[in-house]
Amino acid sequence: MLNKDLERTLNEAFIFAREHKHEFMTVEHLLLALLDNPSAKEALNACGADIEAIRAELTTFVKETTPIILDEEGVERETQPTLGFQRVLQRAVFHVQSSGKEEVTGANVLVAIFSEQESQAVYILKKADVTRLDVVNFISHGISRNEDEANNNESEDGEEGGEGEENQSLLSKYSSNLNALAKEGKIDPLIGRDHEVERTIQVLCRRRKNNPLLVGEAGVGKTAIAEGLAFRIVEENVPDVIASATIYSLDLGGLLAGTKYRGDFEKRLKGILKELQQDPDAILFIDEIHTIIGAGAASGGVMDASNLLKPKLSSGELRCVGSTTYQEYQGIFEKDRALARRFQKIDITEPSVSDTTKILMGLKSRYEKHHSIRYTNKALQAAAELSAKYINERHLPDKAIDVIDEAGASQRLLPASRRKKTIGVPDIEHIISKIARIPEKSVSASDKDVLKNLGRNLKMVVFGQDKAIDTLTDAIRLSRSGLGNEKKPIGCFLFAGPTGVGKTEVTQQLSNVMGVELVRFDMSEYMERHAVSRLIGAPPGYVGFDQGGLLTDAVIKNPYSVVLLDEIEKAHSDIYNILLQVMDHGTLTDNNGRKVDFRNVVLVMTTNAGVQETTRKSIGFQQQDHSHDAMSEINRTFSPEFRNRLDATVWFNHLDEEVILQVVDKFIVELQAQLDSKGVSLEVSQAARKWLADKGYDKAMGARPMARVMQEDVKKQLANELLFGDLVDGGVAKIGIKADKLNFTYEKVKKNSKAEH
Repeated sequence: MLNKDLERTLNEAFIFAREHKHEFMTVEHLLLALLDNPSAKEALNACGADIEAIRAELTTFVKETTPIILDEEGVERETQPTLGFQRVLQRAVFHVQSSGKEEVTGANVLVAIFSEQESQAVYILKKADVTRLDVVNFISHGISRNEDEANNNESEDGEEGGEGEENQSLLSKYSSNLNALAKEGKIDPLIGRDHEVERTIQVLCRRRKNNPLLVGEAGVGKTAIAEGLAFRIVEENVPDVIASATIYSLDLGGLLAGTKYRGDFEKRLKGILKELQQDPDAILFIDEIHTIIGAGAASGGVMDASNLLKPKLSSGELRCVGSTTYQEYQGIFEKDRALARRFQKIDITEPSVSDTTKILMGLKSRYEKHHSIRYTNKALQAAAELSAKYINERHLPDKAIDVIDEAGASQRLLPASRRKKTIGVPDIEHIISKIARIPEKSVSASDKDVLKNLGRNLKMVVFGQDKAIDTLTDAIRLSRSGLGNEKKPIGCFLFAGPTGVGKTEVTQQLSNVMGVELVRFDMSEYMERHAVSRLIGAPPGYVGFDQGGLLTDAVIKNPYSVVLLDEIEKAHSDIYNILLQVMDHGTLTDNNGRKVDFRNVVLVMTTNAGVQETTRKSIGFQQQDHSHDAMSEINRTFSPEFRNRLDATVWFNHLDEEVILQVVDKFIVELQAQLDSKGVSLEVSQAARKWLADKGYDKAMGARPMARVMQEDVKKQLANELLFGDLVDGGVAKIGIKADKLNFTYEKVKKNSKAEH
């Protein structure tokens, strides 16, 4: 129950009493021994006690007042603990048990001593300005009274006008001097942004409300402008009016930390503001300034950091620079009209690719020094261009800087013998492919082999639709050559034709050949009008508003992909209106206001509209071409503005007999691949192939029945032999025709025997 340190302390107390032949073990003996106990000593130090003074006073009291054991012949007397001593230990044990702890420490005993109010030990502790509450606060919360007093003294000194070291330490404790950091080389220089810096300086020089507010998307360089201004002040590259200014960055988290009592936060902030007012050249910078609203306010109270700042901001006594994003500005900051009017909003826009390249050139030396490598100018330009093109959810220059930083870090992870001394364009492409989660060949400008052989590779796996494949590949090559519209998706296609002729198969094989994800949506799930919101997310106030849309989230996760909207004519007509902005501008806005980028997406929609027209029987003895009638039906189904935004409407023809035989061969090859692992080879005669082609194709159903025929007439027969028959240990399966049915002959590998069925 008692921890080892406390047991050792009690033994030392008894030893001390025996050595001095004291008749009783008192509370004062216990306190004297606790002065050397680690936990009790730590608690006393936290309470600001002078331990040596307490030790001297206790030692004197114990020696002068404790009765001595008289030596008597033949009688040995032991030191006896007093009732007060026993009560202290009992209280400590009970208190620890009730709090759910397992061990009694010296600090717990120290708290229990305060219950003996009539003892000299408590008198000496109170004389040393140690209270029970101070000790309990330290044990429970680790709160030291020394820190509180130091903070109080700092604030009081500031109010009394003492510009001494105490007040200076308050400012240095809760803010960073950006000028000092710039002198130490810990701040990067500001490249460009001359207009924004000039506008910021202009607002700072106003007589009243001289507070610029930098508003822009995350990563465009708002904080960098404030830090860069400090860097330029140190470099003496600013107008004379602010040449002597010092910029302090407020640490709001540190300001709030440890404020346990009402008024602590206000006292700290008032002290900082008072010192800033005393220095006419001081400028306060608050990053993420929307966090001051509500900071430090008690529950139900209105006195927060923003309300403490308001009087100083409007009078011009304090110059403050803030930064926040558009989302926080509109959602939090702008709602406090009284605070927003005290700031002058300055929009920080995303720099262009060329400006970002200049920024990277300016920061190049610092990253080269950190990573011990060199960057080529082409690599920096590629980082700006490729990050702008492929990393869509973030902004320049932040994402471009991250790319060159990660490219350097990737080399540091390698063994010294394999590290490159120079980062080139291929290294940047490799990092971009990792960050954007797209194949490296898609990022590289050298993927000409894939584009050159795209049509050939598709024709090897999709049969009988050469014209459709040529139309598709021509559009993709046009986009990748740079001659297409960069604001539109790579391609927007409507695949029309009978079922089972390869519309969905072409899309699946296109994603495989290009090495990108296939995102498929079955549009029969979106037949109702209200189901449209599932694609872009529910509107505000509805269940699921915070979850986003299925289509928008899928493209955010896979920005470089093939999006297949299967059987789109089955969806509600409102779907077509949503897709208009995707096909025209390559963007789609979801329910949360996020703009989703479709510029690297191949959008494919399939439809069976107009198929009934092609299957109509012709009048007379000659077969007529009904494809024009089919296109008329498509024109009636889809609005002119929808069809006008398509890159191509690709018509898939019915399959002829030669193509069906190729489809049969494809299924046979796939089946052989499954049988290879079981040691079985498959031999199919020409007559059997013809039989499968006849049974597996229907002009109205296309080639889809082929899979069912293969399963019913071929795979089921082979399954029994693989499990229980002649092919258990492998062998050869021969398929022929007998009596207009498939005939299976099996050869065992070991016995070479034939079984005919």
